[in-house]
Amino acid sequence: MIVILKPDTLPDGPEVAGVLREVERFPGLSARLCEAPQGTSRRLVEIYLVGPTQGIPEATFAELPCVERVVRVSQKYRLLGRHAAALASVGFEESGVRFDQDTLHVFAGLCAVDTPAHVEQTMAALGRLGLRTTRMGAYKPRTSPYDFQGLGFQCLPWVLDSAGKHGVRVIAMEVTHEAHLEEIRAARARTGAPVGIMVQIGTRNAQNFELLKAVGQQRDFPVLVKRGMGITLEESLNACEYVASEGNRNIVFCLRGVKTHLGDPHRNFVDFSHVPVVHRLTRMPVCVDPSHSVGRRDRGPDGLLEIFHATAQGVIAGANMILVDVHPAPAAALCDGPQALTLDELPRLIDDVAAVREAYEKRRALAGHPVPPEALGIQRV
Repeated sequence: MIVILKPDTLPDGPEVAGVLREVERFPGLSARLCEAPQGTSRRLVEIYLVGPTQGIPEATFAELPCVERVVRVSQKYRLLGRHAAALASVGFEESGVRFDQDTLHVFAGLCAVDTPAHVEQTMAALGRLGLRTTRMGAYKPRTSPYDFQGLGFQCLPWVLDSAGKHGVRVIAMEVTHEAHLEEIRAARARTGAPVGIMVQIGTRNAQNFELLKAVGQQRDFPVLVKRGMGITLEESLNACEYVASEGNRNIVFCLRGVKTHLGDPHRNFVDFSHVPVVHRLTRMPVCVDPSHSVGRRDRGPDGLLEIFHATAQGVIAGANMILVDVHPAPAAALCDGPQALTLDELPRLIDDVAAVREAYEKRRALAGHPVPPEALGIQRV
C-alpha cells in the first residue's frame, strides 16, 4: 500500500509524523518514507506500507488531512510500478538535468575511453551541438579476457575536466564492481568538475544482485539499468526493483536489444517496441541503445544509416534517452568501432531525432496527452 501525501508536505513535518503514528497501530506493519520529486515546483512524498496490509481499509489513511490518496500495489514492481495506472511517473534531476517519461536526452559518446584527444574532440562536438549529456566507458566488461577492459580510474580526471570545459553536465558510465563507485566519487571530488555521473549496470550484470544492491544503497548517482541480453523483460525490470528496494529510485531502464540469431544481421534483436510497455508497467524513464542493438554502420538505399532507423523506432515510441556510440576515428576505437558514428554523422543523427520527436509529440497531442512545454524536443543547453 502506498500513501501519497499532498504536494509540498514536508518529510520531517508533523503531518508525516501523524501518518507514522497511525501505522504503529497495526501489528507487523512498517513504513518506508520516500521523497519523489515530480518537477521543479512540486515536492511529492510517498509512504510505503510494508506488511499485512490486506485487511487495512484504505480510508484509515485516505481520510488523514495530509493524504492525497492511497494506492494498493500489485505484487510486481512494488516500488517502481504504476499499479493499474494509479500512480504518475517518477522523475529526478541530476546536475540540473531533468529525467522523466516526457523528456528526451541524447547520450552520445565513447563506448570505451581511449585517449585524451578523442575525449576532447567528442566533448567539443557535443558542446557545439548544445548537448548536455554523454556516455563515456571507463570500465568495460568484455566477453574475452584478452579484449580491452577500459582505462578505469586513470581516465576519470581528464574525462570530467573535458566535460566541465564543454558544458556537459551528466555522463553515463558503466560500473562493474562496487569499488568503482568510490573511485568515481574520488575523481569527482579531486577535479571539482560540476558534472554528474549516471552509473550504468550493463547487460551482463543485470542479474548481479549484489552489484544491484550496492548501487541501490548509494544516493550520489542515478542508475541506468540495461536489459539483460538473454533474459525476459520481467526479469530485467526486477533488476531495477532490486536497485529501488535498497532506496535509490532515480533509475532509467535501457532497452539494448535481445541476444538471439533472429535479429541477424543485426547484433541483437531490436526490442524498442517495448518502450510504451515499460512506460505502462513502471514509472521509470526509458532509454534505447541503437548502437548495441544494430552493431554496425550499414546504410540503407534511402541514404539513412540503420542505426538512424533503429533510433527513430525508439523515439517514435516515446523513448526518453538515447545511448549512442560516436568516435572521432571509429577504425581506431578499442571497443565496438564498427558501430560507432563519426563526429560528422552526429549532427545528422540529432536532426533526424528532432524530426522524429516532433512526430511523436504530434501523435501525443492527437491522443489528447500533449507533452509538457518544458519537455518539447531534445533537451539541450
